[in-house]
Amino acid sequence: EVQLVESGGGLVQAGGSLRLSCTASGFTFDDYSIGWFRQVPGKGREGVICITANDGSAYYVDSLEGRFTISSDNAKNTVYLQMNSLKPEDTAVYYCAAVPRLRASIYISSCAPEYDYHYWGQGIQVTVSS
Repeated sequence: EVQLVESGGGLVQAGGSLRLSCTASGFTFDDYSIGWFRQVPGKGREGVICITANDGSAYYVDSLEGRFTISSDNAKNTVYLQMNSLKPEDTAVYYCAAVPRLRASIYISSCAPEYDYHYWGQGIQVTVSS
């Protein structure tokens, strides 16, 4: 069974940090690239950051650069989203998702669009209080 399980969410004060984890199982982790997305109630889901097919990282939203970073521990089939200097507007449900690396490779060093992602986690709440 394919699973992407997010963890590490919760409530944090503005200016604080959180690290989300996304642990994958049920598919060959090395054949996929992982991205993070978020969604606020009443709004569409937006991309945050991804690991590109060439194992770099790229942002869907340039304004997050410098505050959010992504890393991977392939031995643990886990990708991390480190979020620093959090703001109330970062409050959202955060999702990780997996796109086939072969598909992601056509975007070279950019993130694949949302519709290319095959597998999705169930989402985890992050709330930033002011």
